[in-house]
Amino acid sequence: MHLKDDIQSEIRLITEKMDKINEANSNMPNLSTPFSHIRSPVKPKEELTNPFITDLSHQDNNQVLMKEAPQLKEWPTFTGEGEYDHMSFIKKIDMLQEDYAIPDELITARLHSLFEKSAKRWYYGIRQTNGKNTWSWWKQEIITKWANDAWRYKIENEFENYFVDPQKGKPLAWFLKQLERLNALYPEMSQKMVHMKILKECGGELGHALRRRCIAPCSTEEYINALEDIVTRMNICRTWKKLDIKSPNKPFTKLINQKKLSSQIHPTIMSKENAINVEVLDT
Repeated sequence: MHLKDDIQSEIRLITEKMDKINEANSNMPNLSTPFSHIRSPVKPKEELTNPFITDLSHQDNNQVLMKEAPQLKEWPTFTGEGEYDHMSFIKKIDMLQEDYAIPDELITARLHSLFEKSAKRWYYGIRQTNGKNTWSWWKQEIITKWANDAWRYKIENEFENYFVDPQKGKPLAWFLKQLERLNALYPEMSQKMVHMKILKECGGELGHALRRRCIAPCSTEEYINALEDIVTRMNICRTWKKLDIKSPNKPFTKLINQKKLSSQIHPTIMSKENAINVEVLDT
């Protein structure tokens, strides 16, 4: 009996010692993260933000952009008459929507003010028949209506019969107008093909000089700069030629007239005439 009691008391003592050891180990700092018990407290996230910078949500940013959007009078308009460009009208509105995060509802609400003359009458008819729709739907309707065969034939004819006149000196207006026509006719055409079609409309000396100048693939700005430079030089050459024809008092003109007069008077005066010619050239 006494032996059993002694064993139980020993077990209790061992258990108490193990509990004390475990309790002491739990209060010790973790050796895998040294000095964790002396770290300075980390500030909350809101205290680290800059008080002068406010973080806006995506919706708030869109509202700020919409406030900076151009006024209605600065938006493009479309008449659907004459040599119209419906693709340019669509692209300009797309850029406004992308730059200022303008929703479809605002764009479609302004269409009655953006369409004018024939286009406005067409808009009211389509709007009454189909009701409210998205801007993507209206874009497709505009293309279906205004990109017809009659319009395409007219623009192609204008493109083929519009030539640059170097003497008037307006190559920039000519190039940009041809560029607008091609972009309206072929919106998916590459820039290289557009430039090649425009170059074909430059005939004669101007076209040859422009092809020699722009051998490598060039941008639109480089073509325009080369065209303006060539036209300017051609006009300068024409100006000098006109001055040569209109000024009969130049030494060379005097020389020719004097030779003609001397040969008509007497052929034996040619030796003296040559001496006079030398003096004229020296002067």
